[in-house]
Amino acid sequence: MKKLLLICASVLMFLSKGLAQTNNSTITWSGYVDAYYAYDFNQPDDHLRPSFLYNHNRHNEFNINLAYIKGAYSSTRTRANLAIMAGTYAQYNMAAESPLLQHIFEANVGIKLSQQHDIWLDAGILPSHIGFESAVSKDCWTLTRSILAENSPYYESGAKLSYTSPNQQWTASVLALNGWQRIKRLDGNQTVSLGTQITHKPNENLTLNWSTYYGNEGINNISQKRYFSNLYAIYQHEKWGFIAGFDYGSQQKANTDGYNNWYSPVAIVRYQLAPKMRLAARYEYYQDKNGVIIATNTPEGFQVTGYSLNWDYQVAENAVFRIEAKNYHANSAIFTEKSQPKNDNLAITSSIAVQF
Repeated sequence: MKKLLLICASVLMFLSKGLAQTNNSTITWSGYVDAYYAYDFNQPDDHLRPSFLYNHNRHNEFNINLAYIKGAYSSTRTRANLAIMAGTYAQYNMAAESPLLQHIFEANVGIKLSQQHDIWLDAGILPSHIGFESAVSKDCWTLTRSILAENSPYYESGAKLSYTSPNQQWTASVLALNGWQRIKRLDGNQTVSLGTQITHKPNENLTLNWSTYYGNEGINNISQKRYFSNLYAIYQHEKWGFIAGFDYGSQQKANTDGYNNWYSPVAIVRYQLAPKMRLAARYEYYQDKNGVIIATNTPEGFQVTGYSLNWDYQVAENAVFRIEAKNYHANSAIFTEKSQPKNDNLAITSSIAVQF
């Protein structure tokens, strides 16, 4: 970790002293801290909430979900981002990566390919092109993430070619990736994964998005093709807002012609109670009977319905206090309470998040 911080400090110093002196270039600094306390009524002895959660997942302890410091460089034809992070999100979501990379939140560079058109080529560790939620909870409508967000990529490593129309209403991207939320490629897997994204904003109130992913998730030369589609719509008008999303995935059974499927719908409604107060309610369902993404070792697999309600208070323009109650109900007893199987999981989470 010390070596990583020294490397990053050197890079950021170079950006500040060198690149800032070039014409039409800027460097901006930002930071973010999300402190939280979660109470799981199933009271896990190890203080760890269900294994399919990667954000705000420590029970009955005050902790940091995500804290990062970021430097962003931009000029007419080039751009770069470097963000170093810590917190329980990094601890659990990046567990499969090498220790040197587990604290990288974002590290990428980009070049503009055309003087007349908004066409960019970016490469490195990038934010995911899938979904309407990120690990930065302050930017999301609910305090905690949906099951579909927790179990699809938050980040990806590769190259992205993107185009934005002159009227800013259309954005299209094509990506070449190392895999499904991977910096380090799977052993014995030499296949480049592919992604696409099309976003349409016909007006300031509506956003429509379709993202896809294709890749081979097999190891040691085993073929396991994965196809994935993510659709969502976001509508905001005056005090009311609505999000509807749907994920569908299909993965080849190892070295066979058969496929296992999973899917998840989600709906979120948000209402502005007062200038500084908001309410948001969420319904979600996630079905993965064959355990492609979430394994349960039960005959019915993972079939979970979730409901949540959260209240937000905007302390300042860059700070928010939030509290959320969320309940999961599973078709089979996949949760535990005092070592006893249980179908339900109820938790209350609170957070103070500040961006600067």
